[in-house]
Amino acid sequence: MATLSLLVLAAGMGSRYGGLKQLDPMGPSGETLLDYSVFDALQSGFERVVFLIRKDIEEEFRAKVGARYEGRIAVEYAFQELNALPEGYSVPEGRQKPWGTAHAIWCARHALAGPFAAINADDFYGRQAYEVLGRFLQAGPVDGTRFAMAGYRLDKTLSENGSVARGVCQVEESGLLRSIRECTGIEHRDGRIFQKTDDGTEQTFRGEESVSMNFWGLTPAVFPLLDQELRTFLQSQSGDLKAECYIPMAIGAMITRGEATLAVLPTDSTWFGVTYREDKPRVTESLARLHAEGTYPSPLWQ
Repeated sequence: MATLSLLVLAAGMGSRYGGLKQLDPMGPSGETLLDYSVFDALQSGFERVVFLIRKDIEEEFRAKVGARYEGRIAVEYAFQELNALPEGYSVPEGRQKPWGTAHAIWCARHALAGPFAAINADDFYGRQAYEVLGRFLQAGPVDGTRFAMAGYRLDKTLSENGSVARGVCQVEESGLLRSIRECTGIEHRDGRIFQKTDDGTEQTFRGEESVSMNFWGLTPAVFPLLDQELRTFLQSQSGDLKAECYIPMAIGAMITRGEATLAVLPTDSTWFGVTYREDKPRVTESLARLHAEGTYPSPLWQ
């Protein structure tokens, strides 16, 4: 069977949270959300983790995070830098914002030669999601364009402390993704889930919509496709200093062109994340409950 890798996108600036939340202890014994991701991946057949980080946090990250997994799983690093772009492109003057999640995954291309799952560093996805994605990746060709994502219910992925961005999916009866739309500014307030659109109107959601939480099952075949997506993005939007190339939109474009398929794998796993600092108490309480119920040992790394 192919060796499964876990790609952890940990280069985020933490601007909304106010710091490097990837290093913030959340569990009852000081565990970070990354600890749970690696633990669940190990339990689900993954043998290798690649951390995508920035050069400026490398020393601290290796000491405080990477060292925790020595002897448990193979650990490697890749780097997302602003000037890492397809050949022929350069950073526009004044650009400081990272290029987005599609660029992040593309930056890890040299570290991934087989099937892999890609996740955010600051989210808790739940064991079952890793198991489902792991089985999918093991069953498919190691270099095919048959991809997958874990599908979560929108109403189970919201924050009470501010708006969120979600990739809202339309799914065929076959379970394949038809289209995906990146929706920013989704709010949960007064019992309603809604998004204010650019023209000032509101779009409401039922809550049962399937959304992407950036938990993808991919193969190296995605990298040349991402290269083309980045080139298209840079040609049309590089002048917008805040524009980002999101992985849901990039994969949606691949599907529209018939270059790939993507299975939406429903998961019953509990998802929670720390978008805002005010989210932390809810996350720590949830993790403490999972330990108390026996889902995880205490401490996690015994």
